[in-house]
Amino acid sequence: MRMINRHPPKGLVLLLALLPFFLVFLTYVTASAIRLADNPADKLLPALSSIADAIDRMAFTVNARTDDILMLVDTLASLERLAISLAISITLAIVAGLAIGLLPYPRALFSTFVDTFSMVPPLAVLPILFITVGLGEAAKITLITIGITPPLIRDVAMRTADIPRQQLVKAQTLGASTWTLTLRVVLPQVLPRLIDSLRLQIGPAWLFLIAAEAIAAEAGLGYRIFLVRRYLAMDVILPYVAWITLLAFMMDFGLRILQRRAFPWFADARASA
Repeated sequence: MRMINRHPPKGLVLLLALLPFFLVFLTYVTASAIRLADNPADKLLPALSSIADAIDRMAFTVNARTDDILMLVDTLASLERLAISLAISITLAIVAGLAIGLLPYPRALFSTFVDTFSMVPPLAVLPILFITVGLGEAAKITLITIGITPPLIRDVAMRTADIPRQQLVKAQTLGASTWTLTLRVVLPQVLPRLIDSLRLQIGPAWLFLIAAEAIAAEAGLGYRIFLVRRYLAMDVILPYVAWITLLAFMMDFGLRILQRRAFPWFADARASA
């Protein structure tokens, strides 16, 4: 039997999914033990006990100086910036993407501009944002929005343009206006695909957030990582990186659940394709 037709049994799927994580964990523990055996004061690969102490100190113990739980404060600050940015980006993507994909005049006016603007490296405009907007929350939110909105707009526009022309003609034959056509025919087909696009932009959104927080912030996950790096505090940095990864994974998982619950027909169509 060809490899393309061989599928692992259900009981083995979970084991195979966990195996790479176990190998990474085993590699870290082994490398840490080797380095600490040569130099007990080594900070590059701290022991698991040191990481556990740092997690307890940052996530479960009130800081004596600020009277806050630092990881909680950092998480809430980062998630607030991310949520505002995603809300703005999704709104702009739906409005602009539908207009470009469906209406000839907006397509002629904005399509090339959006395609060109999406090629601008967002991190390259970060100094410009700090100079023009300042070092406050607006600059961080703007950076994330600039970074993920153009790809979302382009994808929504392409998905809209891919809708069979026959559907649009039939709806107009039945008397649908442009507004009704957009809401009743186009939007329901575009939204589940927008969720796919948003899932792909979760990683870049976190990247832009961490970059902005690293340069100018008073709280946030990126701020904390770059604050403690001067002390080579890998016992703090590694848990923060793992926590960011877990948050991004939970966001992706939540979007998958939302897509499955809100648009069950889309999952069925994808499975049968």
